[in-house]
Amino acid sequence: MTENNFKSGYVSVVGRPNVGKSTLLNAIIGEKISAISSKPQTTRQNITFIHTDCNSQIIFLDTPGIQRPKNKLGEFMLTESKESIEDADVITYIVDTSKRIGKAERSIIDILKEYEGKIPIVLLINKVDTIKKDELLEIISMYAKEEIFNEIIPISAIKNDGIDIYLEALKKYLKPGPMYYPDDMITDKNERFIVSEIIREKGLKYLNEEVPHGLAISIEKLKKREGKNIYDIEANIFVERDSHKGILIGKGGSMLKTIGTEAREDIEKLLDAKVNLQIWVKVEKNWRERENLVKRFGYDK
Repeated sequence: MTENNFKSGYVSVVGRPNVGKSTLLNAIIGEKISAISSKPQTTRQNITFIHTDCNSQIIFLDTPGIQRPKNKLGEFMLTESKESIEDADVITYIVDTSKRIGKAERSIIDILKEYEGKIPIVLLINKVDTIKKDELLEIISMYAKEEIFNEIIPISAIKNDGIDIYLEALKKYLKPGPMYYPDDMITDKNERFIVSEIIREKGLKYLNEEVPHGLAISIEKLKKREGKNIYDIEANIFVERDSHKGILIGKGGSMLKTIGTEAREDIEKLLDAKVNLQIWVKVEKNWRERENLVKRFGYDK
């Protein structure tokens, strides 16, 4: 294989919250790197996913859902999304199977129109396993009228359907280039980040209403025991209110135990080792409004 036969490039993955961006990218690389939840604002910062095969390396940037910011964390998330578009060789825009273009989708399309003709734009219609074929054709026609998409591809990220077609389509728009990362590397995020995302995902899974938006995870310790295949991990979960702390801990510690048990199982798969996980819950009132705390919890350049 010569250098000229190998293609590489960056793909920015954008969309409004909860359309399946992280589900798609976790499926592509076969590992859980980014928190997945049915709740909006699951992804808070750009996360790099690296897909390498024999003739290409595609570096995906999973961005926070694009929406109007309500606090300092929201401002950070919007900046992350816009910067990932600027850096991309290809833009992927993911939508679901809604039969009308809502206000949020319209605002994203308006942003994408600024890049028409400058950066190829691939539209993915996700969750097509939930609709009939004639409904899908109607949705494809609706988006085709926007006249900004180089490709429109139906997929089901959760069922791994259409993903191979999407990857092959991307290669058409990538230029010959080097392998930027080792071929066995799937993300540029370190183990601490991935562990914190796993813990946050379990919190998102079990907590309702406003509590999940105020979750931040801090990994205080991640260390392998000398001579043993065991990791000792200590983590703090920060919430914004005393009442949220009570909800997160649960009656007799039941909620925190459930979150901790499921997180530990996923972390053991990630590290291929036994894990001793200790989690504490702490309160940092209104941390999303406080720039110093937003940065402290890792939402910083």
